[in-house]
Parts: sequence; C-alpha cells; structure tokens
Amino acid sequence: MLKENYEPSSPPYEIEVPEIQSGDTYYFTTGSGLKYQVRFGKKRDNYLGNIINFSVLSDEFEDEYSETNRGEVFRIVATIIEIIRIYHQNHIHSDTYEFTGEFKDEHETHAASIRSRLYYRYAQRILNPDWESFLEGNKVTIRKIKSSR
Repeated sequence: MLKENYEPSSPPYEIEVPEIQSGDTYYFTTGSGLKYQVRFGKKRDNYLGNIINFSVLSDEFEDEYSETNRGEVFRIVATIIEIIRIYHQNHIHSDTYEFTGEFKDEHETHAASIRSRLYYRYAQRILNPDWESFLEGNKVTIRKIKSSR
C-alpha cells in the first residue's frame, strides 16, 4: 500500500495495537500526554472497504474531534500512517480507506477541511502506484487500483 521507500517525516509515537491481531482499534499517546484512538469501521456496501475514525480521548477537550494545537501534527500524522500500515498488513484484501476531517472552525469556507486536505496531500506522496487517492468534498478516499489481469 505504501511506497517501498516510504520513510515517515517524523518518528511515530508508540502504538498500542489490538490484542487480537485483526482488531480494529489502536491507541497512542503524544508527548504532551494526549491519548488518541484510531478505529477502523467496515463500509456497509463493501466489506473490504474501511472508514477511519480518529479521535482524541481526553477530558480537557469538549469533544473527541477537538483541535489540540500542541505542535505534534507531524508525529501524529506519521503515527496514523503507521497504524494504517499495520492494519493493512492484517487485512491485506482491504481495497479502500476513507477519512473525513472535522472542520477547524465554523468559519472555514472550503469544501474540504484543513485536516482532510492535509491527509489527502500525504496520501498522494506516500501511496505506491497500485493505490490512488481522491478528495471528494470533505472525504479523502484511497483505493486499490483494480488490475486488468
């Protein structure tokens, strides 16, 4: 799924993987002490399709999709990429992954949130040629390209 020469731009945080290797929920804690959850859900219309839900698990924020602004974004992104890589190793037949980023504030005027655009840019840089990425509205989709063999 990732380019063979992919190297993270920052070192990922330590990841708590599910006890069952094929599990769908991963955790990590940042240097500032925030705990995050990354969960994979199956799409209703495609069992090989996944929806990625990424949230903050902390009482100090109003909701799980809060913006934290702790200067850790590059390590967080590197960690999420590593989690997706691990998950995909255990679900090698998965053919799509979707992510929808929350808007930073109610005044954002773009069709896609800053978060969705960031993840889309990363996807374009790190996916191997057998995968493609799309930004549709506020949703980032990465999809395995069907071979014609």
